[in-house]
Amino acid sequence: LTWAPRPGLPPATGAALLASGPDGEMLWLDVGHRPGQAPWVRLMGRYLLPPCKQRWHTCAAFLPQGGLLLCGDRRGSLLLFACSSSSGWTAESTDIANGATDPVSEDSSSELEPSCLSHREALPLETPLSLLFGLHGKMGVTSVACHRGYIYSTGRDGVYRQLRLQDQQLEVLQKHRPCKGLQWIEELRFTPNGDLLVLGFHADNFVVWSSRTRENLHCIPCGGGHRSWSYCSSSSTAVFAFIKSGDVMLYHRQAEPCEQQVLLASLHGREITCVRRLGAVEVPGHATLNVLVTGSEDTTACVLVLSERSRAAVPLAHLSDHISSIRTLALASPTEAGDKGFGDKGLSALLFSAGGRAQIECYRLLCAQDPTSESAVDCQVIHVASHRLDEHWERKKNRHKLVKMDPETRYMSLSVVPGISTKQLPTPWKFLAAACSDGSVRVFGLLEVARKLVLVAESFHHQRCVLKVEAFLHTGAAGERRHLLCSAATDGSVAFWDITGPLVDAVDALHRAEGEMQPLALGAPLLTVMAHSCGVNSLHIHKTPEGQYLVASGSDDGSIHICLLEVALGGAAAATCLQVLERVSRPCAHAAHVTGIRVLRPDLLLSASVDQRLTLWRRGPGVLDPLSTTFFNVPDLAELDCWEVVEAGGQLRYYCVLCGQGLEML
Repeated sequence: LTWAPRPGLPPATGAALLASGPDGEMLWLDVGHRPGQAPWVRLMGRYLLPPCKQRWHTCAAFLPQGGLLLCGDRRGSLLLFACSSSSGWTAESTDIANGATDPVSEDSSSELEPSCLSHREALPLETPLSLLFGLHGKMGVTSVACHRGYIYSTGRDGVYRQLRLQDQQLEVLQKHRPCKGLQWIEELRFTPNGDLLVLGFHADNFVVWSSRTRENLHCIPCGGGHRSWSYCSSSSTAVFAFIKSGDVMLYHRQAEPCEQQVLLASLHGREITCVRRLGAVEVPGHATLNVLVTGSEDTTACVLVLSERSRAAVPLAHLSDHISSIRTLALASPTEAGDKGFGDKGLSALLFSAGGRAQIECYRLLCAQDPTSESAVDCQVIHVASHRLDEHWERKKNRHKLVKMDPETRYMSLSVVPGISTKQLPTPWKFLAAACSDGSVRVFGLLEVARKLVLVAESFHHQRCVLKVEAFLHTGAAGERRHLLCSAATDGSVAFWDITGPLVDAVDALHRAEGEMQPLALGAPLLTVMAHSCGVNSLHIHKTPEGQYLVASGSDDGSIHICLLEVALGGAAAATCLQVLERVSRPCAHAAHVTGIRVLRPDLLLSASVDQRLTLWRRGPGVLDPLSTTFFNVPDLAELDCWEVVEAGGQLRYYCVLCGQGLEML
């Protein structure tokens, strides 16, 4: 039995009672009551739950859109039913709201129940409009709720999910994992100040967790979740009641003045390993708001807004799908992401994150101005797809005859392959290159519509950990296009590949096999340059106005290397030829690892190192001269990102953001 409030009706006059019975049949009963009169019951609808071992519902809610009923069942599924066509919805709601008496007298109320249920066959048995089977695992769904146009569900799988309704179909946007160990989530509470409270059980404790401060507000020893309980809170007090060993227990706590003040809230719990700038959002009355994405060793990614005026970083969303640390991020540019990206409505882009346990996650980020919020920006996150090599292994045929790949493979770097022409493809695939710790360079294909991320090609040419990868597009004089890839490894080598052929073959294979295929071979690289004596920690490629390419790299030994490449195209993909026109090396450019490098212009280079120096270099014929050095405050620098802004008067200004044990923008 489950109670659910009826939309548009005060709880004091009526409510809906949902009852699960044999053969998966669920009944919707309207219960009305008036002071001094016996309640009456009327059958409103019959619904059929999907077949499973434990076939009953656990929670339900009427959606504010009207005419729709959302349920969760013991199997962990979410079900959407139509209920507006049920007899008496409008008439009964009006009667109850107006305080009308039931046509059946009080004396016959005892006869109402059997007559109500005995005629239930007259109502059709509705099947789900939308079904997400086993969404919360086999432990069941614990609650469903609606807030600001979105649907939220919780379960005993340790996550809560955000969904939306599209053409009467449930679509999962993303899932959230609150705190480690909170495997039994019972309910969500939305507070007036914009905080989201997660109520659940951690071992034998009842926990109230705040998604804003990302900490436990209450932790009450009660014995665990297999009991009746109730929680209520206000700004001044919190009350938790529960039954333990047959006794009714009450926990009451008054609000106490906080003895400590947070001077600067943290973005992550551990080191920030990567950062990318999504773009800028213009909000009336605010300075330019830069939207950044950071990844960390704490296994989460954070979408945040950084104001140049207030110098404050305000998190917009936390992404917690990774089971290990996040090492690298990649953003598809607006044209590559399949949308305008920048516009009056805000920003839209595809975000890829990867790291430990050979895991890649893909999200669609939608950022728009929201002057009413604290950050002045609203961010919607849609989880698109994910991939793990272990899952790919489980789908292999005859895997017992093969040697399993290293389960501890780590993705070190990602790069979106630019310039994929969706007009020439039967389906709009996007491709992503990854540098892997097991010595391979892998290429993945993403079909956003089907939410598929597939491994399409790989090569183990380097035979050692690949640290960096960068993809770029070359267009010849006749308009022919070549997709080129640059990879760098721990031995200091930088390899250049032509992946045009493998991409074309992959698209054909994916089209024939409907999104499933065996990985192809990338072949051998076109050119390999020994740029450094040890590992390459930073890599960037810049196209010059002459159509040549400047490849800049930084190493563990503090050196910087630049080579100028020219691409010559023949009549076929195999005829692509690379020629090194110039090489410049600057030993001991920094006193420690060079972990960030950017070519700003053909004659201007920016490098950053663990020695906490940001150095601007001028590139001349065969030389690299320092122009200026700035000390920054972030220790253990992991990465930098740069962008240029044309300010009033046409002045060009460069900005950079650095991450490590902190975050800094210069």
